[in-house]
Amino acid sequence: MDKKMFCFQCEQTVGCTGCTGNAGVCGKKADTARLQDELTGALISLARAVDGAETISKSTWQVMIEGLFTTVTNVSFDDASIKNMIQKVRAERERLVPDCSKCLSPCGKTDEYDMQQLWNADEDIRSLKSLILFGIRGMAAYAYHASVLNYEDAEINRFFCEALFKIGYEESAETLLPTVLKVGEINLKCMALLDKANTETYGNPEITKVNIGVRNNPGILISGHDLRDLEMLLEQTQGTGVDVYTHSEMLPAHYYPAFKKYQNFVGNYGNAWWKQKDEFEAFHGPILMTTNCIVPPKDSYKDRLYTTGAAGYPGCQHIGDISAENGSASAVNKDFTVIIEHAKKCAPPAQIEEGEIIGGFAHAQVLALADQIVAAVKSGSIKKFVVMAGCDGRMKSREYYTEFAQKLPGDTVILTAGCAKYRYNKLALGDINGIPRVLDAGQCNDSYSLAVIALKLKEIFGLDDVNQLPIVYNIAWYEQKAVIVLLALLALGVKHIHLGPTLPAFLSPNVRNVLIEQFGIGGISTADEDIMKFLS
Repeated sequence: MDKKMFCFQCEQTVGCTGCTGNAGVCGKKADTARLQDELTGALISLARAVDGAETISKSTWQVMIEGLFTTVTNVSFDDASIKNMIQKVRAERERLVPDCSKCLSPCGKTDEYDMQQLWNADEDIRSLKSLILFGIRGMAAYAYHASVLNYEDAEINRFFCEALFKIGYEESAETLLPTVLKVGEINLKCMALLDKANTETYGNPEITKVNIGVRNNPGILISGHDLRDLEMLLEQTQGTGVDVYTHSEMLPAHYYPAFKKYQNFVGNYGNAWWKQKDEFEAFHGPILMTTNCIVPPKDSYKDRLYTTGAAGYPGCQHIGDISAENGSASAVNKDFTVIIEHAKKCAPPAQIEEGEIIGGFAHAQVLALADQIVAAVKSGSIKKFVVMAGCDGRMKSREYYTEFAQKLPGDTVILTAGCAKYRYNKLALGDINGIPRVLDAGQCNDSYSLAVIALKLKEIFGLDDVNQLPIVYNIAWYEQKAVIVLLALLALGVKHIHLGPTLPAFLSPNVRNVLIEQFGIGGISTADEDIMKFLS
């Protein structure tokens, strides 16, 4: 493949075929894309080294997970940090298999994989391997957040190696397809692990009204997904006169009881990730990007954009860990003084909205309302639940989801998670017998809550199959975490999922047909046509 770069892992990829020029639609440069390929190739060789090692330390899994997370769309645009990650992977491999490169009888088993082999492979093999690769990249994001809270799982960690091994060294579609489905199966365990990490650390989310206005103090805007970063920031801003606001996927932090004690935790500012260029400019204060969803910043606020964790952007200051005693994730800490002092010199945020939005409908809270929900279903007050979880994006075609939500009949309830909710979570859709018609479970990883709710309703109604429930799935996708959520739903046996606004470019016609035949996966058309089809 004689291209400057090749990337087709997200929904916005050029022509729904692949970004191949000087830069991707996300803003990733060709050199950065090549470095991410090099990092992936190094991770595949590390997986082989793990396969032959006698003992595996915690640091091995942390390097593997962080390396995969670094390659997720909109996480890191910083070539220097990616190069550093590559060196960390190589150092870990050398530690596991010392002097392997000097062997007089090389077996080639720990050679770094050339990703051009994948991009140039038979289209069905490339498609299946891409599903596996993009799935474990999304899963690595969830494993990373759990690890920061010192929650890990040996089976999940080992599977990263198994999947990487298959990407590099398996060429049989008959073997790769079951691995695709296993990615979803293991991700269910990974999402359960992160759910446990978050709820045992910060409490079960509660129904909460979140302010979307502003106060007159200077502020810090925190975006991304990492709750530990938010916790440290809130602790360090106490008594400083600086307010903290959430943005995009950090909104659900307001639902956790542990964060409600912070008086300077003001509310949510703005909408989904793709609107950040305008919203970050209006905020006036510094912004902390904890994970993915970075959009290349305008010069007008680039000096106010900070990154941490796996996130990175050239020219923006990165806040690293200041301690990690004995490699323990629980000992990791960060010093946000530079951001706090920066905020003190800034004007308060400009108000762009006012009012409140309601959320906090994760599985524990919804199951507490189970009797009320079941009664509404049995009485006919609720006819259908519509799962509209997933990602938002900048394409005009995304307006479909707003129109779809507005036109749904009043006896339907939307179950949502992820930033796709910003297409409809501020609409006045009312309630059914006191149950809001939009139930926000939280971040994209909280799609796990939607699965738990579905399985519990199946049990309550005495059904044999989750597909017998009055639930339809109309999911928006953008990047790799949406891919892994889709695979998790397939692992649960959920069928007839509709995916939009387009089907992934990395699905070859044959692989797409397999998913259609086995699981009934489909695309979307117009809001009117789909409502008639889904609710008939």
